[in-house]
Amino acid sequence: MASIQYRKLFDMIARRGYKKTDLREEVGLSTVTIAKLSKGESVTTDTILRICERFDVQPGDIMEYVPDRD
Repeated sequence: MASIQYRKLFDMIARRGYKKTDLREEVGLSTVTIAKLSKGESVTTDTILRICERFDVQPGDIMEYVPDRD
């Protein structure tokens, strides 16, 4: 099954010297949402919007579509 992955987000925050805890606190995300992002699970568009606003990035800068490998 195809998915949306957030490796770009975690690479970006690492380059900026942030940890997942910092991301949670800076953006106001729950630990459940951070876990969903880490696992590539579905999150709300509001979550994506808040991350983009905080870090001044576009959605494509923090997530990517990964097609099914059939």
